[in-house]
Amino acid sequence: MKTLCCPRCQTELVRRFYKGMIEVDSCPECRGMWLDLDELDRLEDVVFDDDAHKGSLVHHLHAARCCCPQCGVEMQEFEYRMYDLHLDLCPERHGFWLDGGEDERVLEIMRQRAEQFNRHIGAEQEWRLLLKHIRLLLGQNRKK
Repeated sequence: MKTLCCPRCQTELVRRFYKGMIEVDSCPECRGMWLDLDELDRLEDVVFDDDAHKGSLVHHLHAARCCCPQCGVEMQEFEYRMYDLHLDLCPERHGFWLDGGEDERVLEIMRQRAEQFNRHIGAEQEWRLLLKHIRLLLGQNRKK
């Protein structure tokens, strides 16, 4: 297996279990982490696993100032799900680089998305019940 190095500080990455769930390659120096392509989704799923309602992942791609630890190709920076968070993506689809602390931002964003989605669903259900009640009232008034 090829040794991976941090695209920021060139320190050798170490395999570890993130939150006891996902095995990631982590930099012991800068706290950044390399996530294989499916691992970012698995990280998000820790707090919000409804892929259909997460929104588009990648927005506003442009060249990054680092290279993929797997293939050495210059990575692309993107705006994560239209939030003020910029992550790096290997254009060859090997994975994502998250700088130290960006993992927690991803989790916080997914918590917000989950709350917004649940609030939206709750409001729709309340609206349906109200409309049903109004229809019943209108139907009773017509009979009189």
